[in-house]
Amino acid sequence: MWPTRTAQQGIGDARGAVEYPHLVKGSVTVHFAAPPAEVWDLVSDITRIGEFSPETFEARWVGDATGPRVGARFRGHVRRNGRGPVYWTTCTVTASEPGREFAFAVSGPGDTIVNAWRYQLDPSEDGTDVTESFKLPGTLPFRLYWSLAGRARLRTNLTGMRVTLEKMKAIIEQGRDGQAEAG
Repeated sequence: MWPTRTAQQGIGDARGAVEYPHLVKGSVTVHFAAPPAEVWDLVSDITRIGEFSPETFEARWVGDATGPRVGARFRGHVRRNGRGPVYWTTCTVTASEPGREFAFAVSGPGDTIVNAWRYQLDPSEDGTDVTESFKLPGTLPFRLYWSLAGRARLRTNLTGMRVTLEKMKAIIEQGRDGQAEAG
């Protein structure tokens, strides 16, 4: 029998949420030649996601949110698989630790969580290893979805995460190269 989870528990958060044995998830890590604080400023700036993501072409803070803090909400405008359909999602920041982590949950019908995205920043000797990851909930509909379309969606997500991180890396490293030349 599969454990149950409420929307309030989130997906794999620190409040005791249960990990499912066949959780749909994936991650990509790219090394940036920049300090964690600089990288965090970019990965947590949701208003710039359209510059990097092959699927989410714009995002904006909603309500009284103006930046990345736990509980802040934003809406993302998505073009699924880079082609369509086009729709808006509402997301809630679940982790916001400058220089270390930025994460958010994507809401679905009835404020259920349909996906969780995370950027983990690990300092290294010459910069930062940035891991972007996603997890889908282990509910029956997602387990069925994964059994039917999971391999293709995983491939799409992994490719999209690599594209996103490589574009972010280029922006940060080009900016640092320009600073070095000016200095």
